Amino acid sequence: MKHHTKGKLPGIGMRIIKSSVAVFCCFLFYSFFRREGIIFYSQLAALWCIQPQWKNTLSKALQRTVGTLTGAMFGLMVLLIDQNLIPGTRGGEFAYAVLVAAMIIGVIYVTLLLRKKDASYFSCVVFLSIVVIHIGDANPYLFVFNRVMDTMIGIIIGMLVNSVRLPRRKEKDILFISGMDDTLLTEGQQLSPYSLVELNRMLADGANFTVSTMRTPASLIEPLRGVKLKLPVIAMDGAVMYDLNKHEYLLAYVISEETAQKLRDFLDSFDINYFMNLILDDMLVIQYKDLKNEVEQDIYEKLHTSLYRNYTTRDLQQESGCVYFMVVQPKDVIQNIYEAMVQRPEFQKLRIHVYDSDDYKGYAYIKIYNENATRENMIAYLKQQTGLEKTVTFGSIEGKYDVLVKEYDHDKVVRTLKKMHEPLYWTFR
Repeated sequence: MKHHTKGKLPGIGMRIIKSSVAVFCCFLFYSFFRREGIIFYSQLAALWCIQPQWKNTLSKALQRTVGTLTGAMFGLMVLLIDQNLIPGTRGGEFAYAVLVAAMIIGVIYVTLLLRKKDASYFSCVVFLSIVVIHIGDANPYLFVFNRVMDTMIGIIIGMLVNSVRLPRRKEKDILFISGMDDTLLTEGQQLSPYSLVELNRMLADGANFTVSTMRTPASLIEPLRGVKLKLPVIAMDGAVMYDLNKHEYLLAYVISEETAQKLRDFLDSFDINYFMNLILDDMLVIQYKDLKNEVEQDIYEKLHTSLYRNYTTRDLQQESGCVYFMVVQPKDVIQNIYEAMVQRPEFQKLRIHVYDSDDYKGYAYIKIYNENATRENMIAYLKQQTGLEKTVTFGSIEGKYDVLVKEYDHDKVVRTLKKMHEPLYWTFR
């Protein structure tokens, strides 16, 4: 797995642009219609409502409204108490301080009763702005009214701006399949904030998107956390198709028990350890013998604590299907194993993948699969299951994918997906 030290600056997304437009619209509104208000409060409310998805906009708008009204109500109560029950204590004297502090309890508690605990902070901000900052105003009651009005104006402007969409088609007859490492993920092995937000928005709009990777399903859990995939993923380099939502294997190309035993005998003749990746009742079980080199030991120490991997030294071959063998050894040992394997007739129909390790200098991997365990076969199966004919693939190997993604350009997958899944109506077909 490669780790890069350089990166490409993130682009300016539509949310940033809409935030700017919302602030400007507040300026315009106050210039023409509301000169006595405080534009600052409207702009804050408008920015709060600029969200990637419309349902989030509605939620934030409701949250801000509840917070403003609750804070204003308690602020008004303090003003009435201050003027009628504790005269002469205005301006921060002890009794007034006790009153304000006590009312904070009421502000927060009411938001909890309303099941809007996320609005507690804004309720307190509105409340304190009334009873602390503007208590000395000539007419603090007018400020309470204006504070509510300013917030509601900002909410309306924010919702209107955020609802504006360029006219786009939704292309729901294309199956989009992306690689993971050096393609979709950043150097930190996660999606960029832009890709995560836009990808989830398009998935909610019906985009048919999934990933294809050499990783096991266990190693997909963390980097894809927060991604609302609806389609199953192609994992283990085309050996399995896995549903991340139901946590089950939908399809697996396994090595026959007879061939697996021959492979074990063959690898045993080199006096090396190997990892057999088995599927047992929708669980990934990794069978091994003795960890004979430091690289094997390091891999085991890093991975065996995962809740989605189960390492064992027990012989489970009779109970489950072997998806693939993995061997990690110095390069010369891997080369000797490979050269010997290709000479054996019983292994001619297996798919053998040899590659150097990026993490362990001087070491290489050999992975052995069923001959049908390929990305192409899994894509064909997925097309059959979804009824989709057209596919677009994303990857970092030139000539192998429809869309080439170069290093440092991890947002290209989502940017291209956006253009192809939701092109503008006036875009030529």
